[in-house]
Amino acid sequence: MKRKLTYVFIGILLCTTIGFLSSVVTQSSVNDWYMTLNKPSFSPPKWIFAPVWSVLYIMMGISAGWVWAKGFHHKYVKTGLYHFGFQLLLNGLWSIVFFGLKQPLLALLIIITLLIILGLTIKWFNVVSKLAAVLLVPYFLWLCFATALNYKIWELN
Repeated sequence: MKRKLTYVFIGILLCTTIGFLSSVVTQSSVNDWYMTLNKPSFSPPKWIFAPVWSVLYIMMGISAGWVWAKGFHHKYVKTGLYHFGFQLLLNGLWSIVFFGLKQPLLALLIIITLLIILGLTIKWFNVVSKLAAVLLVPYFLWLCFATALNYKIWELN
């Protein structure tokens, strides 16, 4: 159990670090550029993003750590964690492209790719641990919402 908790802690630390770095890029644009954009009626208030993402990054870290604790020597663990790492990189890249570079169309292509890779991650995690896969479902659903929001922002601007 100690080993599992260590991997979970490392997973949470990794995911929240990516989240923190993404927020640094995001902050510079949220209070100026993002406020000037036309947004759809279903756009949530900006204060909701930080708590939602914080919870999601923690759940992602728990999920990855849980899978990693099963043993990296297992083929399905490796495959799942490779997919997880790739989607985590895409997650950070989306923030850089959308908020840093202010490119909603390119960000839309990235988030669609991210959704696909996350779907594959959930598939592989499910082979290793149903709990780990279930922990990623809220993230997947939030990304579906974020994809629709990204699309509408691109369309309206």
